[in-house]
Amino acid sequence: MKKLVTFASDIRVNALLCASVTVLLTACGGGMTDAGQQAQTAAAVTSSTDTTVANSAATTPNAADAAGAQATEAAAAGSFELSGYDGSLASTGAASTEAAAPADGAPRLLASISASSPTVSAATTTPATTYNYYVSPTGSDTAAGTKAAPFKTLARAAKAATKAGTTVWVAPGTYAGGIKTTANGTAAARIYWVSTTKWGAKVVPPSSSSNNNAWDNRGNYVSIIGFDVDGTNSGSGTKWTHGIYTGGSYGMIQDNHIHHLARSVACTSAGGSAIGVDSYYHGVKTDIVSNVVNDIGPAGCTYVQGIYVSTSGTIKNNLVYRVGAVGIHLWHDATDVVITNNTVTSSNFGMVVGGGDFYYTTAGANNVYVANNIIYDNKYGISEQGKTGTANKYVNNLVFQNPTYDISLRNGLKATGTVSSNPLFKAYSRTAATPDYHLTTSSPAIGRGTATNAYATDLDGKPRNASTGYDIGAYQH
Repeated sequence: MKKLVTFASDIRVNALLCASVTVLLTACGGGMTDAGQQAQTAAAVTSSTDTTVANSAATTPNAADAAGAQATEAAAAGSFELSGYDGSLASTGAASTEAAAPADGAPRLLASISASSPTVSAATTTPATTYNYYVSPTGSDTAAGTKAAPFKTLARAAKAATKAGTTVWVAPGTYAGGIKTTANGTAAARIYWVSTTKWGAKVVPPSSSSNNNAWDNRGNYVSIIGFDVDGTNSGSGTKWTHGIYTGGSYGMIQDNHIHHLARSVACTSAGGSAIGVDSYYHGVKTDIVSNVVNDIGPAGCTYVQGIYVSTSGTIKNNLVYRVGAVGIHLWHDATDVVITNNTVTSSNFGMVVGGGDFYYTTAGANNVYVANNIIYDNKYGISEQGKTGTANKYVNNLVFQNPTYDISLRNGLKATGTVSSNPLFKAYSRTAATPDYHLTTSSPAIGRGTATNAYATDLDGKPRNASTGYDIGAYQH
């Protein structure tokens, strides 16, 4: 890790790297302004002659035959009677590439989100951890942090949750963000941060913010599960440009909703992201699973990303829409990444795979597996940028209506099994507050995916169905 004293010059270097390619379309961003965090620089978006470009020709009309809406957050203040999770607890901490039962050790949300059931809660089991702390908006930071006497703030819980094998249970309610977690779990004893009701624990900017992030995690083997990170209402001080950031290894960011972040910030190369997974602190193999990311960055700004990864890991089952820059972006030291069953729409770029502005390696993005993703109605579709390898694979993706190009690859690579048709979402809209990205029964995404590296369940927690075929996108029909 670089000494902190060099950080200011690192920011200037990254800014210069962005400025040096102003003749190109640039998209620099992702980094934190805290003196202990490295600024990130995104890909310089180019029109390379070393590409494979596939523009869609099909014009199947969209079917708006259902007015389904996405879930609203649970608002009731806190009871700890709902654990909300189930699943294997024998964590390995490794990035999961399962096509059957999940093997990453993270708990699973069983509740399905639908228009008919907007308040999501589930009764399942608690991870079997040695230590447990509780947080409630009706608690007190002078309390013991027990179920009967919970803490009041996330910051207080972070001071207590310092040992491997700890679960922090957070009841529904509103909590000030801007927290930092540094404790390490282990492969056999992770640290879990769990909203007891999915999206019930809402993390919002404090009245006066001293940093630009909602949650800064530096610990290894840490799972952050089920939170709503809402940047809508900024107080005084520094505006948030980052939602959940992790510089640790073997993390899990799962089932969170990060939205309306950095909408009114200045469009500068300082950048930002809703979810950022960084290699600067030598972090590896973090999984980003079943999150919803929407309304990120100023409109038209190419510096603030949706999901931004500069190391190894997986990106699965995420729904990403209305991002000013790139929905899913690999850069810096990103390599060995599995990207499956995501839906990305209504953004500038759907997906960028590349490496550059390296921290520790110059190898570039290689061994990246991209399959079963819907990349629809962005300005650009899937794009390789910077330095990339020859072992990247693009399999069974639905890529359509990205007018500049749908797919642009390097090194002579060819995408296979691409579906070039309208995905036929139930209620698609670029502007509506609650578009519905579930698939209609006529969707060409149904049964057109591959089981390889697919997650066992979809974004709703519904099992992927091998008998009828794996669907493309975040939702199984």
